[in-house]
Amino acid sequence: MPAKSNKTHNHSQGSRLDPRVAAMLDQREKQGVPPLETLTPIQAREFINIAVRELRRDPETIRNIENLDIPGPAGQIPVRVYMPEDGGPFPLLVYFHGGGWVFCNLDTHDNVCRSLANGAGCVVVSVGYRLAPENIFPAAVEDTYAATQWAANNAARISGDPTRIAVAGDSSGGNLAAAVSLMARSQNEPSLVYQLLVNPATNLSSLDTESYHNYAEGYGQTKALVEWCRGHYLKKDDWQHPYVSPLLEKDLSGLPPALGIKCEFDVLRDEGEAYANRLQQAGVPVKCTRYNGMIHFGVMWAVASNLARDAIDEATAALRSAFESGIDSDTRR
Repeated sequence: MPAKSNKTHNHSQGSRLDPRVAAMLDQREKQGVPPLETLTPIQAREFINIAVRELRRDPETIRNIENLDIPGPAGQIPVRVYMPEDGGPFPLLVYFHGGGWVFCNLDTHDNVCRSLANGAGCVVVSVGYRLAPENIFPAAVEDTYAATQWAANNAARISGDPTRIAVAGDSSGGNLAAAVSLMARSQNEPSLVYQLLVNPATNLSSLDTESYHNYAEGYGQTKALVEWCRGHYLKKDDWQHPYVSPLLEKDLSGLPPALGIKCEFDVLRDEGEAYANRLQQAGVPVKCTRYNGMIHFGVMWAVASNLARDAIDEATAALRSAFESGIDSDTRR
């Protein structure tokens, strides 16, 4: 989980934070964990990998996992394919991990991909896209879109149904899922039935919302960390590109139905909710859920922890409904 700033906060008093979250933040503060934004990208990757290993519970049993290398625009892209059971064809979910476009990988998000595959009854294709700063924008977008195309074109190879494909991601991965949805609409392929956007970054041109002001530090995902990630991933000239800041896309019509999952104490909350509102105004069926008392899910989501369990259950139910009927009436609000 992204580290706290050095500023002291009393999370257990006068706060609506979930008590378990408050205790976790206070414990990290007492441990003196350095903020990720004070580390190099390599150091941040090592720190997150260790944190995930320490937090990961026993993984869910799943029928089969296969590691593949698929062709991408700049070489091979590693993907991990999760098969929920024998048979098929199953719906396909192409998943993009979070990590600020800089850290995390197929291993960090193994638990949540197992949970989504089992819970939604779908094949999950988790994508190991190129990371920054070694590969800046648009490398991650190009890789995630190429992997989504590959899943559609090779559905039979992985027991998938090419007529039922969704994309999903958390944090920066949610940003990539939104970008891939825009690219698929622009390119008229592949056809997507759903997009699951968990704590997505949707406007990297301006970090100036109320949630940025209120939760800039002390709640795990800091404003300074977002600026650090943005600096490694983007040139300033790209901040307003729709595949970077989908909230700035003028026309959001014709995009796949969506579930947006947000956390109350998250700097990304307001822009995620604004994107859900824009989708709705454009006629896209969308449901947006705010998890009160929660901070940016981050590692909690990646390791499918109890703190994120309700959100994971909501996500799998929404995906299952979308796969079964195209879209459930409950996703309209």
